[in-house]
Amino acid sequence: MIPFQDSSDVLFVAGFGPIVTDYKKSHSFYLELLKLPLKPIEEGSQYLTCEQDGLEGVKHFALWPIEQAAQSCFSQNEWPENILTPQSWMEFEVSDIEKITDICLKEGYVLLVNNRMEPWGANRNKVIKP
Repeated sequence: MIPFQDSSDVLFVAGFGPIVTDYKKSHSFYLELLKLPLKPIEEGSQYLTCEQDGLEGVKHFALWPIEQAAQSCFSQNEWPENILTPQSWMEFEVSDIEKITDICLKEGYVLLVNNRMEPWGANRNKVIKP
């Protein structure tokens, strides 16, 4: 078991959402049935998001298309067949990403993205669930 609180200081859950494999079905469920206030992150994008002020109880909720997740993790538009396809994503804000990176690697977790700086300034690790 990873001793998160002792070694990484998880500050909060920064975001959560489903990984979308069928945009029409997801749009129908989340926007039409549940009426969530989701909007494209940019014009024409299928990445639909709702920020903290749009949905109480969550800092960032988004529908992340599997193609964009694959691009983010593997620099390709298709998820590799030999890696379990994720159904959702969850993001934690931590006080020391290098420390949690070291712990994850020592514990044998496979990082799909290892301590990478994103264009918007966030430093990320991406790991398939334990």
